[in-house]
Amino acid sequence: MRGTRKWGILVVALILALMVTACGGSGSQTTGTDSPNTGGTAATTDNGTTDDPAAQPAEDEELLPEEGAVLKVWDSGDQKAFIEDRAAAFKEKYNVEVQFSEVGADKAMAQMVTDGPAGVGADVFAGLHDQVGQGASAGILMPNDWFEEETRADNSELAVNALTYDGILYGYPKSVETTAVFYNKDLIDSVPADWDGVKEFSGTFTDKAANKYAIMWEVANGYYAFPFFGGFGSYIFGQDGTDPTDIGLNNEQGIEAAAFIQGLHDILPLKTSDINGDIKKSLFADKKLAMNISGPWDIASLKESTPNLAVAMYPKLPNGKDMTPFSGVKAYYVSADTKYPNAAKLWANFASSAESQQKNFEMTGSLPSNTEAASSDAVKNDPLSSVFLQQFEKSVPMPSIPAIAQYWSPMEAAISTIWNDGKDPKEAMDNMVKQMKSNITTGQ
Repeated sequence: MRGTRKWGILVVALILALMVTACGGSGSQTTGTDSPNTGGTAATTDNGTTDDPAAQPAEDEELLPEEGAVLKVWDSGDQKAFIEDRAAAFKEKYNVEVQFSEVGADKAMAQMVTDGPAGVGADVFAGLHDQVGQGASAGILMPNDWFEEETRADNSELAVNALTYDGILYGYPKSVETTAVFYNKDLIDSVPADWDGVKEFSGTFTDKAANKYAIMWEVANGYYAFPFFGGFGSYIFGQDGTDPTDIGLNNEQGIEAAAFIQGLHDILPLKTSDINGDIKKSLFADKKLAMNISGPWDIASLKESTPNLAVAMYPKLPNGKDMTPFSGVKAYYVSADTKYPNAAKLWANFASSAESQQKNFEMTGSLPSNTEAASSDAVKNDPLSSVFLQQFEKSVPMPSIPAIAQYWSPMEAAISTIWNDGKDPKEAMDNMVKQMKSNITTGQ
């Protein structure tokens, strides 16, 4: 009897399950009330896509915003006019209002860790790719699932990979950036092809007494130091930037890079504390600096100060290899705590589309990650932006795992002692890696 009753219950349960499935599968559209919150709860496949059928768009399905949705969007202040322009177009298309608040992309992720779960955060916010690990670990990000295929197809592979954490794509890339070499054509015809050429030019231009320098970068800043290390073949966290147990900065190539940096002190005879972004800009504007290593965020201000401005890719290293500057990807992220996941996904995709990235470039100079926008005449014919996009393709995305937080201070300390005090490069880099490992282990 017990066995017969057990099978009877199972049969009834199976029939009920089939009835529920049949009822739930009749719709051809995904509405706001029926759409599940897919904030990372579904299992994922090896390529980062979810295997939950409810989260996968069928060919005949359409994602519709929730009725009465109003979206709070955070982005940097320089994006305000762009957001307002896109918000008007979004309202016309989807009848969803977008409210802008100024929260910088560098601060938004940390703020959302507290504000998101508290219900006072943004529905969609702009953030940096190297913070995606922080957001994913905190559970505040909704995966880019509905538009994943479109996002991967339409954007630079480097940008998409930078926004993928543990195999899951979270961001909707909106712009990219890296560093290159600005130069004043009134002072130098072109950036030398290699560092030997830079040293040769420095011998005719650099004059510390006159406060004149051939080239300048923020020497002890890990963002500007890494191009040397990567170019020599060193790495931070494994070959793909995801293994915090494999720190290669003190390997043979890392020591070689550190020694090479130390040898450049003669062409930039200043303490690391006497070099920063403002000093570089001032010297460049006064025609006392011929080459200024920086990023596209300085294009507008440098154009004002230097009419004959140009930009070039980094000089090659003594090993004949290209330098590999860090690159950053700015993206929109959808909050896992939004009340309007459909509308939020639609906005993130809409505001990062080829049309939107093209408009953002025209309005603010933001470099497109979208391949269609990047290949437009406006971008290709821009003598500055086009070079940065070329350099981007030879860049290394900053690691996005949380352990990257333990890189910056130890690198600054190591380069400072190498540069300012003539410390042995191997000893300095060994100490750096030891400090990084200790900080990662203790979670500092």
